[in-house]
This record gives sequence, structure tokens and C-alpha cells, in this order.
Amino acid sequence: MNALIIARKEIHQAVRNRWVLASTLLLAGLALSLTFLGSAPTGTVGVRALDVVIVSLSSLTIFLIPLIALLISHDAIVGDMERGTMLLLLSYPVARWQVLLGKFIGHLAVLAFATCLGYGIAAAALIATGSRIDSDSLAAFAAMIGSSVQLGAVFVAIGYLVSALVRDRGTAAGVCIGLWLLLVLIYDMALLGVLAVDQGRSISAAAVDAMLLLNPTDVYRLFNLTGFANVSSFAGMAGLAQSTTLTAKVLLAALLVWTFVPLGLAAAAFSRREL
Repeated sequence: MNALIIARKEIHQAVRNRWVLASTLLLAGLALSLTFLGSAPTGTVGVRALDVVIVSLSSLTIFLIPLIALLISHDAIVGDMERGTMLLLLSYPVARWQVLLGKFIGHLAVLAFATCLGYGIAAAALIATGSRIDSDSLAAFAAMIGSSVQLGAVFVAIGYLVSALVRDRGTAAGVCIGLWLLLVLIYDMALLGVLAVDQGRSISAAAVDAMLLLNPTDVYRLFNLTGFANVSSFAGMAGLAQSTTLTAKVLLAALLVWTFVPLGLAAAAFSRREL
């Protein structure tokens, strides 16, 4: 109950600070742009319009959702400590893990609302244009939205871990931006470089799978671009989908691990931290 009260407070604060509105408008605007620009040529090449949208939105999500999640979570602990509100909050009969859980639920609810509404508007606009939507494409689209929310949960948890470890908000923001650059951009470029140099001589397929699991954005990309045959064939990932041993269940489990491990470490760090 205490966690839900704190979650409601975080949601109200996000609404008051325009986080909900800004995130929803940003996701909806970019999703609509990708929907109409990306689906324009599908009638001439025989590709289902929603499959194009899924590929486009998956690429957008990898860059945008982690950044939004880190922005709303990086000062969840250290920011309240600097403002003195954390000391006031903990003067009530509430455990520290309940504070962390409540904040997590609230921030995830904000992110889930913005993602579902923003991407849902894009799908509704596509349907309004008369595009044919079949059950396979609809299932892939729903899975994309669900996994996007799960990716957001991963980076909210990472933001909490940073916030529990650093001593000021500026440091938290800098570390989170660095982690975003590492996991979204640098890691994949380094991995591609290593694989290009190795040329399949010493790095096995199992080792590649293991390295992909070490990055939650790669896990998300694999789930959405290889998990459904209609999407993987259009995205050019059909070969990888056949060669990888990482099933959809394994990839979803990896995203859950990426959520609960940082969140557990954040709770442990917060429990030992002096106010």
C-alpha cells in the first residue's frame, strides 16, 4: 500500500512537470512521421505497412525510450536527498525498499502510458488510411509495444542504481548519459568491429549470442526483428533468426533479468546509504 501511494505521488509529479505530456507528444510525433514516411512505398513492393512501422519504431525505441527512462529516473534518489524530501519521506512508517518500488511503479506507469498512447496513435492513423492489418502483424506490433515498455523498465532500474550510488544530481546525469551512449551506440560499434576483424575464425555463434545478451538494447532488437517471421524477412534478419539460439522466451527473460538485477542492486545501495 505504501509503495502504491508513492507511485501515485510520482505520477502526479510527472503530470505536473509535463513529463507525461512531453513524452507522449514526442513519441507520437516521431511515430506518426515514421509511419507515413515508411509505409508510403509498401504498396509497390508488397510489404505490409504495419511490418514497416514495427521495424521503424523498433529502431526509434532503441534510441529514445532508454533516454527518456534515464532522464526521469536519474535523480529519483539523489535528487530527493538534495532537496531534503527523502528525509521527510522516510520519517513516515515506510521502508526504503517501498520508496524505491513505489517510484519504480510510478515512473514505469508514466513511460508505459506515453509509449502505448504514442505508438497506438501511429497504428490508429495507419488503420485510418485503409491499410490492411492482419493478425500476424498486429501480434508483432503488440509485442513491440510490450517489449518497449520492458526496455524502459530496464533503463529506469539502471537510472535508480546510478542515483543510489552517486552523491549529486549532476554526476548522476553525466553517468546516465555515458551509459546511454555506451549501451545504445558504442557497444554495438565495438562488437561489429570485433566481429569484422575476427571474420568467424575464433568467435563462435554461442559467444556472439552471449555478447548480445550483455546489452539490453541488443536483446530488444533481436526480440522484435527476429521473433516474427513477417518482420524478420522484411528487416533483413531472417538469416540471423535461423542461426541464433536465442528464442523469444530467452530474450524476454533476459530483459527481466536486466530489470531486476539493477533494481535489486539499487535497493541494496539505497538501504546502506546515509541520509
